[in-house]
Amino acid sequence: MPATCPPQTDLSDEEVAALAKALAHPARLRILRLLARTPGCIGGDIVQAVGLAQSTVSEHLRILKAAGVIEGQIDPPRVCYALAPGALVSLSALLEELDVAATDPARCMTPDQS
Repeated sequence: MPATCPPQTDLSDEEVAALAKALAHPARLRILRLLARTPGCIGGDIVQAVGLAQSTVSEHLRILKAAGVIEGQIDPPRVCYALAPGALVSLSALLEELDVAATDPARCMTPDQS
């Protein structure tokens, strides 16, 4: 008897979709990589490192912050940004679940497929 897919974790599809949408831009990925290397990055430093207009970077930061991927701490006149701890756990769990299914297709066979 073939094994079945592992039970789905308590992921909210809406939550994972929102995270994926927030990550779905090359500039946002550059920002996240920068923050992973330099936590507590100041907004102006991000603008300089990413090479986009300040207003464009601000919009990308707003999207990432709204999705809960980053946090901003106001230290007048600056805002320091960092990755939000645990923010990508649900997305990581989904990717792991899909990877397991992709590497072992028999694991996800339904009883009808045997």
